[in-house]
Amino acid sequence: MKKEMPLIYMDNAATSWPKPRVVIDAMMRFSRDIGANPGRSGHRQSIEAGRTIIEAREAVAELFSVSNPLRIIFTKNATEALNIALYGLLKPGDHVITSSIEHNSVMRPLRYLERQGIGLTCVACSTTGLLDPADVIASIRPDTRLITMTHASNVMGTIMPVREVGRIARSHGIPFLLDAAQTAGSIPIDVEDLSVDILACAGHKSLFGPQGTGILYVGKGMESIIAPIMRGGTGSRSESEEQPEGLPDRFEAGTLNTPGIAGLCAGVRFIVEEGIDRIRSHEEKLTEFMIESLASCEGVTVHGCGDAKRQTAVLSISLKGRSLSDAALVLDEEYGILTRPGLQCAPAAHRTMGTFPAGSIRLSPGYFTTEEDVAMTVRSLSAIAGD
Repeated sequence: MKKEMPLIYMDNAATSWPKPRVVIDAMMRFSRDIGANPGRSGHRQSIEAGRTIIEAREAVAELFSVSNPLRIIFTKNATEALNIALYGLLKPGDHVITSSIEHNSVMRPLRYLERQGIGLTCVACSTTGLLDPADVIASIRPDTRLITMTHASNVMGTIMPVREVGRIARSHGIPFLLDAAQTAGSIPIDVEDLSVDILACAGHKSLFGPQGTGILYVGKGMESIIAPIMRGGTGSRSESEEQPEGLPDRFEAGTLNTPGIAGLCAGVRFIVEEGIDRIRSHEEKLTEFMIESLASCEGVTVHGCGDAKRQTAVLSISLKGRSLSDAALVLDEEYGILTRPGLQCAPAAHRTMGTFPAGSIRLSPGYFTTEEDVAMTVRSLSAIAGD
């Protein structure tokens, strides 16, 4: 029988693993001891379920420096949060500005809306993912109704100049939607400091929550111009057959994933207790070590800006003369290293980077990754590239 090798998980940009023990415990406690539907009944366990949701809103609001927790909407993922914002805000005749390195969770809705009559400008980034805010200013038109961009590329890890772009949007009276799927929990986010009107993020990545959780922050005044894309039971104003106008119920139709939200709350509290600066520092050191180590590997090309301070813990590489999917399979089966080959749901980013259609192998260490994990990954890649 083949001896099972220890795993090195390098796919945290897709979903973080392992989860902190407190996250698993919180989900088990809710399912075992509470289990009821929040806001749908008046009995003690329903009230306790409602309290679970409230505590989670408060924890997320604190993390993002949001003064009113009711502006935190829970979704099933970042994609749903982005869809609520994009479909709920834009209509034919509107113009939207985005970047050339966006994830398909932004690009697919925008391409669909483009066919319905919206104007779309994709501001070109450099091959390393860098964007010039002046190009955003040059793209603004009288009919521009939204500026949206990723906080950091899920392919290159490059951190975008969101503070500058947010201020540009604010000075022109244009809502600014930030896709923080790759940064929430690993890079400090203050929605006011960044002039963010709408924020979407996943709960299952750097926030350490389970899959099936996501967040939408709706800034002041935005709720009146974003139409809900789903309507139904909320447990509130049941006498009315119209969707409630108030937050969060306007955007939270149907039963929430309360066990998942309990786990998400525990993940956010874990981040606060550990300290987000400490998390960022650890991941930055791993990224710097990985960049420097891979630079000396013959046959390995490292894409992106090459500066750990200007990117998240995400690195894309190519191997000379090797199929990326085959190389990733060898990493998995022979070395126990789990990576993400291909286009990573971001063909626009790969076109910008010059790696379309082959894509790349994405390496994404996380808070629980060690330097030895990175060193082993580099040694393994060197061996594969040298075959």
